Formats: sequence, C-alpha cells, structure tokens
Amino acid sequence: MHIQIVLFDGFDPLDVIAPLEVLRAAGASVELVSADGPRTAPADGSWSVPSGMAGVSLSAVAPVAPTDWLLVPGAAGSSEEEITGRLAATLRTPLPGLVAAALADPTVKVATVCGGALILAMAGLITGRAAVTHHDGMPALAAAGVRAIDARVVDDGDLVTGGGVTSGLDVGLYLAEREIGAHAARTVERLLAYERRGVVWRDPVPA
Repeated sequence: MHIQIVLFDGFDPLDVIAPLEVLRAAGASVELVSADGPRTAPADGSWSVPSGMAGVSLSAVAPVAPTDWLLVPGAAGSSEEEITGRLAATLRTPLPGLVAAALADPTVKVATVCGGALILAMAGLITGRAAVTHHDGMPALAAAGVRAIDARVVDDGDLVTGGGVTSGLDVGLYLAEREIGAHAARTVERLLAYERRGVVWRDPVPA
C-alpha cells in the first residue's frame, strides 16, 4: 500500500502526522507531497510547506502522482474564518484537479481528514457522496450537496473521510485494516496505546 499525503499552505499538522505515523507503523509506504507545483527546493530535493500552526513546517518530497491512496488533510488556524480561508485557498491551486483525476481513476482511492472533505466539497468533487468532516463544518458539507454522515469515519468505497482533527488516527487505523489487515491495525493500536473510537459508517450494499 502506497499513500501520498498532500501538504498545502496552512495545513493542520495533526491531520498529517497522525495517519502518517499509523500507516507507516502498519507497513505502508507513505510520502508527503505537494500539489502546488515546483518550489525553491533545498539540496535534498524536498521543499518546505508551512502549516497553519506558527513555526511548524513539513517537507514535501515529491509532487502528487498516481498512487494507491491520496489523502487530503484539513487546515489549522486561530479562527474559523482563518481556517475556512485556508481551505478555500486550495481551490486556486492544482489540488482540485489532481483529486478529480484520482477519483476518476479506478486504481486510486481518496481519503480526507477533518476539513479535507470540505476542500473536495467546495470543489464540487463529492456531490451526492457520503462524507464527514469536523462537526463545525457539517452544515457547509451538506450545503454543498454532500450526504453529511454523523460518524467518526465514513467509507464510501473509493472515498474514506474522517471527522475532527484527531480522527486522523482512526482514518489511519481503518485504512490499515481495510488494505493490510485487521492484525496489522490491532498491532499498531497496541504500539501507539490508542484504541479506535466512534462509529465507522460504510455505504450499505444494495440488496
């Protein structure tokens, strides 16, 4: 299993680090990428992307490219207005087009944590799909034509979304179980001393 986690200006660090640590511990290959195109790169070939938390940056190692999973985090900020602005700013980058291509590719699946689902919703990419985001963003999710599901993790086939910021742990563990196996997920739970919480909603299988 290979997963790319997309960094953008103002991303929430925990939305990235939580699933990254879980999935790497489960044996998945995880890399941090950027959808914003070339930046001035340091000698190691990566480029630094500032988070929405002052003084915290992470380095993307590559651009978005075809992969098994593409994960979109939410944003951090000191106010709801600032967070919403950072999420909306991604619509002026190549990110929506890259996610649209991923959703159209039967070999690629997409995951989000917290406000990441709102990015997809604002871009019109998941209209009619089932998803969840931070509880403060659920009305906006529904207003965008998304089936807003009150759950910790929502599995809508090739789209898996998580609720608030700490749900990144649960998204990571759910993806580990779904893609690698229950034993791997349980082993990581014990390693991190964390037990999954909340409801996992799966799209019902048609009768």
